Amino acid sequence: MNPQDHDHSQDLSAWIGRSETLHDTLHVTPVVALTATLDHPPSPVDPGTALPPLWHWLYFLPMHRQSEIGPDGHPRRGGFLPPVQLPRRMWAGSQLEFRAPLRVGDSVSRTSTIEDVSTKDGRSGRLVFVKVRHALHCNGAAEPAIVEFHDIVYRQAQQPGDVAPPPQRAPEGAAWQREIVPDEVLLFRYSALTFNGHRIHYDRPYVTQVEGYPGLIVHGPLIATLLLDLLRRQRPDAEVASFRFKAVRPTFDLHPFRVNGQLGADGKTVRLWAQDHEGWLTMDATATLR
Repeated sequence: MNPQDHDHSQDLSAWIGRSETLHDTLHVTPVVALTATLDHPPSPVDPGTALPPLWHWLYFLPMHRQSEIGPDGHPRRGGFLPPVQLPRRMWAGSQLEFRAPLRVGDSVSRTSTIEDVSTKDGRSGRLVFVKVRHALHCNGAAEPAIVEFHDIVYRQAQQPGDVAPPPQRAPEGAAWQREIVPDEVLLFRYSALTFNGHRIHYDRPYVTQVEGYPGLIVHGPLIATLLLDLLRRQRPDAEVASFRFKAVRPTFDLHPFRVNGQLGADGKTVRLWAQDHEGWLTMDATATLR
């Protein structure tokens, strides 16, 4: 690490402990819209209806002014998140505890805190990891209903000769499996529902020519949502107490992919994973049931 890099990492560490609190009301329309996007039949969504796990991502959306948007479609660097000077940003994973249900009509606050910022040199160059803790409180309750740790990774631009990490073969023997066709409409609808302007999900010339990927990238949180949606389809009455996922390999819109699940022998632990059309592991996850 050269002195300039060292100085930059020191500057970024100053963001640790930074916090912000946002407020939102859990309205009906996003729930109805995601229900349709995930291809469930329509059903009444009344006040008091519990949100399925991860559907809180439909709220607390990034409402930045158009003039504040950077060239990749994300808000310009700085503000709450540290101003990392690396062009490629990805949602690397999350760890969540679901302590109490969120319900349609609830008034919710979300307090977000920068827990850690770290820099390392990886196979593809410099990496910066940012961990954010989100605590969601319903209707003024003292204890959070959801505690979430969100891992963000920033990477250098694609370079000629970059060596991709070796892929991992997905597990076999899934008890549950569903094929997903990640067409442009699905990606657009999820981007719209989460007010996500990141161009890698809908702008093919940008993602292929500027960021160097072969196709549009399927949102990590969409894949995570589809994994828990698979559990919900198979075990509709199951209550998820905790969930963690790690993005292992990008998923592109060029081919269908599969979400898989397997209930552990203890009846409480559910292994969930996604694989691409070649059978490579793209997301690894575990849910714990109450």
